[in-house]
This record gives sequence, structure tokens and C-alpha cells, in this order.
Amino acid sequence: MAGSSYGTIFRVTTWGESHGKGIGAVVDGCPAGLPLSEEDIQAYLDRRKPGQSKFTTARQEGDQVEILSGVFEGKTTGTPIALEVRNKDQRSKDYGNIMDVYRPGHADYTFDQKYGFRDYRGGGRSSGRETAGRVAGGAVAAKLLESLGIRVYAYTRSIGPIEIATERMDLAERDKNRLYMPDARAALEAEAYLEQLMAEKDSSGGVVECVIEGLPAGIGEPVFEKLDANLAKAILSIGAVKGFEIGSGFGAAAMRGSENNDAFAAAGRGGASPAAVKRTNHAGGTLGGISDGSPVIFRAAFKPTPSIARPQHTVDRFGREQEIEIRGRHDPIIVPRAVVVVEAMAALTAADLLLLSMSSRLDRIQAFFGTGE
Repeated sequence: MAGSSYGTIFRVTTWGESHGKGIGAVVDGCPAGLPLSEEDIQAYLDRRKPGQSKFTTARQEGDQVEILSGVFEGKTTGTPIALEVRNKDQRSKDYGNIMDVYRPGHADYTFDQKYGFRDYRGGGRSSGRETAGRVAGGAVAAKLLESLGIRVYAYTRSIGPIEIATERMDLAERDKNRLYMPDARAALEAEAYLEQLMAEKDSSGGVVECVIEGLPAGIGEPVFEKLDANLAKAILSIGAVKGFEIGSGFGAAAMRGSENNDAFAAAGRGGASPAAVKRTNHAGGTLGGISDGSPVIFRAAFKPTPSIARPQHTVDRFGREQEIEIRGRHDPIIVPRAVVVVEAMAALTAADLLLLSMSSRLDRIQAFFGTGE
């Protein structure tokens, strides 16, 4: 299987299946000397793990990470960092009734067409559980970014028709409710909405918004390795994401150029500091695929959880029409647990492009090696 790795210099490869013995990641390209512990990574995995509320799957996984290589005496060694999370609460029998049936909204049919077989126990590599490896790798990237004064954070912007209000937004509130919404009133309304859907054996989608603060201007390449293009690929690679926008996004299509253009102003600082700042940020922190020094702001649209208990029409792999009711333990909404997954993929992208940008200018290479004038 190709396509399980992401990044050029800072590179993560995920491995494992939903109902296999374990899942994990290998991170390569992380500089030596970065302080890193299992606790650093566990803090991210704890935000993604199942069983935290009635709005997540009841699967009970501790998601305890173990660092197998690449760290010595509390610091990275510059060699590949191998991370493992063991699966402990698989119930493969829950999926026995769908071993030959294609679940609507899942990758069952396409996986079968590509490989000629599929792991029906929870979806195998197509399962949302694969994201635990991404989060583990992303935690390493986030630690690297933090050492450079760069912060990545995300939150639930909307669930179904319920959206946070800008005037009530409080990032400190995000971790106080089960939906990771930085708006207490919106969180209560969203909980009531989800309870109604659960009673109707249905599910909901939503939007996650992510911010990268402190990213200096000049990160990203101008053609195929654009910052926004790589972010789009990273975020759209998350299984349930169906849309990506940055800055004003699709809203820019309805704006005039005079409205959408971000005016520049003098930064008021000399020397090596940036000469200009933007008065607005419709561009979302990028111009020409390169960071402009403003916060990078983007959104990811997640579809409703496809595993629902109400009857659905489908066919089996032999072409016979069927009606299916999906059993097992499933999230009525993916979004709250996906917030940290979005953060992880954003951190991986930023870390990789930062390292790629180190070779962009001769004067900086000369300064690094002490050969400049």
C-alpha cells in the first residue's frame, strides 16, 4: 500500500489497523536535541481517544503511547522516532453481519475494488482509528514548533446548524465542554441537537477551525509545495473531511477585489524585523503559497458519521440488494475528536515546510555555517 507517509524532510508514516494488535507512527527528520517524552505525546492522544462522553464511541481504549526509538535521556537523537499504541478493546464480532455488505458512506466498496478484499472489522486502514498515529506524530511536530515560538490550535466552529458566535468566543472555554467549542452557549445548543439526532439514530457533521500563530513570513514554496496547498492535502487526507478553505475561503468568491485585498501597513520596526504587516487577513496568512506573517487560519468541513443505527439500503459484494442496520460502537459526531487531528496535520505541514525553507536563501546558509561576511 502506497500513501501512508506525509512530508518531505519532517516525515511521518502511520501504520496499523483498527482491529489489529496496534497502531502507530514513525517520525523521521526531527532534529536532534528536542526535549520529548511520552507525556508530551500522551497529552494529544488523550484528546482524541474514544469513550470520553456520550457523544463519542464507547470503545474503551487508553491509547497509551510508547516511544520505541529515537529518544535518549529525554531528547531526540535525530534518528527515526517509532511510536506505538496497542489496541485493547476490539470487538470484531460486532462487524460480522457486514463482512460481505458495503456500508453507505464508508470506504468498503472502493477498498474492495482497489485491493480485491477488505478488512471489515471496523474498516482497517480506512478506520478513524488510523488517526491516532497522525496525532502521535503531530505531537512531535507541535513540540518542535513550540520551541520556535509557533503555536497551533484548533476548535469546533460548528456542529450541524449550530455555530459559535464571534462575540462570545473564548478559547479557554474550548476544553471545558465535551464538544471543544469555544462558546459555552453554542456548546449547550449543540449538545441538545446531538441528543435529538441520537434518539433518531442519526448523526451530524460540523466544521473545525485551526490557527497557526507565530509562523514567520517566507514559509512555503511558490508552485507545487505551497503552504496552503500542502495544508489542504494534509487536512483532506483525514478520512471524514469533505471541504477545506483558508482565510475568507469560498466567501472570497462573493467579494470585490477592494474588499478581499489585505492592505499593508508599515510594521514600525527596522533591521531584520518584517517591514510590513497586514491590516486584515482575508488571505488567511498566505500570499502566493508563502506565509505572510499573519496567523494562518483555515477550516475543515467534516461529514456526518456514516455509521448510523437506522436502516439503510445497500448491496453486498455479490450485487444483491440489502438493508443494513449498523451495530457496534460509533461516534454520533466525529468533529470533537477530530479537532486534535486537524491540529496534528497542521503541525506536521508547518514543521516540514519550515525545514524546507532553511535552504531558500544563500545569506542564511552562509550565516548558519559561519561563512558569510
